[in-house]
Amino acid sequence: CRLWSVQGTPGVPIGYGVNSVVMSTWYTALSFPEHEPFARRPDYRSMDLRNPDPRIDALLAVRCQLGEREAFDALIRRWAQPLRRHVARVAGDAHAADELVQEIWLRVVQGIGRLQEPEKFRSWLFGIAHRRLMDALRERYAAPATEPETAIDEFAVDEPDPDRELVARELERGLSRLPAGERDVLSLFYLEELPLADVAQALAVPVGTVKSRLFRARRQLRLQLTGDTHG
Repeated sequence: CRLWSVQGTPGVPIGYGVNSVVMSTWYTALSFPEHEPFARRPDYRSMDLRNPDPRIDALLAVRCQLGEREAFDALIRRWAQPLRRHVARVAGDAHAADELVQEIWLRVVQGIGRLQEPEKFRSWLFGIAHRRLMDALRERYAAPATEPETAIDEFAVDEPDPDRELVARELERGLSRLPAGERDVLSLFYLEELPLADVAQALAVPVGTVKSRLFRARRQLRLQLTGDTHG
């Protein structure tokens, strides 16, 4: 993920693909003094940010809401690469993805104070990404007609999908050939490994609709790769 730099904003740390405009917006967004609701401030530098435990997201999000700059830095370190990967897959254009990622982080800065369920930061973040990606597609093309969604029962919400690893490998070869909507749901479920409930929250649709979209997207992927419409 390449680093950004913006002239005229001295003293603002830059990294993880997030430019200084985002960082300076964050640093000036909250004007109230910092609070200390816990016995002592966490050591963000020693925190294992690769741990998928949603309680880490909850802690960091709450600390962001209290105005702690280090917490926002930690959130960026935790999610910058997964977010950049997902946006690049769906956008299909590395340069466009870089621009979109900056806009998504700006929306995070502007909205995190209103986040009421901080333990769901991941699905909230990818929901922001989904809406911005769909806005970008509408700006680029006329919105296509959507076909009716039919709930597919082959996916149980909390059961492992035996094809998940296979589909993930296939995705690496065939994702770019699919429409953006299919890239979006496949990337979230198979490559970023969000549970169905989190994908549904990110896309703002029922779980049954996610199942339907996954079923249709898998069929399109197999058709692209093998010409086989089964499975």
